[in-house]
Amino acid sequence: MTAPAGAQPAERLGEIVADLVVCRKCPRLVAWRELVAGQKVARFATEPYWGRPVPGFGDPQARVLLVGLAPAAHGGNRTGRVFTGDNSGNFLFPALSRTGFANQPTSVGVTDGLRLRDLYVTAVNRCAPPANRPTPEERDACLPYLVSEMVALGRVRTIVCLGAFAWDGVLRALSVLGHRAAPGPRPRFGHGAEARVGQYVLLGSFHVSQQNTFTGRLTPGMLDTVLSHARGLAAISAD
Repeated sequence: MTAPAGAQPAERLGEIVADLVVCRKCPRLVAWRELVAGQKVARFATEPYWGRPVPGFGDPQARVLLVGLAPAAHGGNRTGRVFTGDNSGNFLFPALSRTGFANQPTSVGVTDGLRLRDLYVTAVNRCAPPANRPTPEERDACLPYLVSEMVALGRVRTIVCLGAFAWDGVLRALSVLGHRAAPGPRPRFGHGAEARVGQYVLLGSFHVSQQNTFTGRLTPGMLDTVLSHARGLAAISAD
């Protein structure tokens, strides 16, 4: 079913979610997400697992879009919400709370009361990939969902990319929509990188994975700086 012309963002996003959660385009990812959901791990042995593609979530009227790589095997693949219930989320959501995008600093499950303000959170790939490494073919198969979200989120003008994979995926999605950077070399990812692509401003941040946060490569202050800059670019006043 296609949302009618003039449909509100929430209606359009709901349609995207309905299509996404039944997707089985990538046999390797389908097999992995379902294997993980069936075998579980000891610490979550008594909990039900989502085990399906994980949709984006947040404020349909958002002016900032935050994009990650993919759901974690025992995070989003378990809870059904990206960055929820894993160490990456334990680092990300306190930062979103500190910078005024979230009403609370924790995210443990879809019924935990978390609400995002002026922010929508999503990922390039929607199924947990083995070793956190989607293939180029799996990335391209999933990319239409990100493109559709960008169309639905008509107020977004600032995009925060967590990691090089997200940066590349967003550039590819924007290209599909006809948005390209100014003439010259393709914008390169880096922490604090900033690039204007069409009507959007892209901001780069190291990913909130343990490899970065446990080693100090990404600190809370570094992430806060990027998120606060995103808020400023989107002309959002903190409240």
